[in-house]
Amino acid sequence: MDKKITIVGAGPGDPELITLKGKKAIENADILIYAGSLVNREVLNYNKKNAKIYNSATMDLGEIIQVIVDGVENGLNVVRVHTGDPSIYGAIKEQIDELKKHDIDVDIIPGVTSLFAATSSLKAELTLPEVSQTIIITRPEGRTPKPKKEKIKDLAKHQATMAIYLGVGMIDKVVNDLIEGGYNEDTPVAVVYHASWEDEKIIKGTLNDISEKVKNAGITKTALIIVGDVLDPKHYEYSKLYDKDFETEYRKKHK
Repeated sequence: MDKKITIVGAGPGDPELITLKGKKAIENADILIYAGSLVNREVLNYNKKNAKIYNSATMDLGEIIQVIVDGVENGLNVVRVHTGDPSIYGAIKEQIDELKKHDIDVDIIPGVTSLFAATSSLKAELTLPEVSQTIIITRPEGRTPKPKKEKIKDLAKHQATMAIYLGVGMIDKVVNDLIEGGYNEDTPVAVVYHASWEDEKIIKGTLNDISEKVKNAGITKTALIIVGDVLDPKHYEYSKLYDKDFETEYRKKHK
């Protein structure tokens, strides 16, 4: 396919948390379509070509595709700007499939997801030896259905580190499912609202009290829930990555 557009992951909010490649794509765009309800509009200021800007929050899929097709057919550089990283709850598959019908290909530029922005603000490591070496990224069932085998209650049985998107608006149900699934009530939880934005808020607690704290803070959307003992480990071993003795023994065994 010779006809092509670019999908850019614009990062979690801070306009500087965008890749150089993503910034360059925005700079050179003739048409920018951005998810206005989630993307920080400041990233569009990188554009150097006085691009025509569309807010996809006020458009349906058909309207978005039509703008892209018209732009490409007229030889314009079209860039679709998504929040965070497009591969996580980005709703890009339906766009890609529709564009294929018009013989339009896509380049995808990854971005920093809100999970990693939130973890950075928490100054936390999601994978600690003897605590958790697994991260489960999920969401509760809402308007978008989930496979039955991926219910939060079932995923909680692993008691791994869990990052829950799009769940703060139903925090009571999420907490109940986590506890019923196997997490102890004293498991640490952090809720990060607008990670990396200027109005970022961090609420810390346990499964026992996080719901009340979140409600008192008035947080109902655009927040990430992170659950797991990595947030406040009672005991763990440091990684062997920088352990001099471990490295020496490893080299001896693998000569």
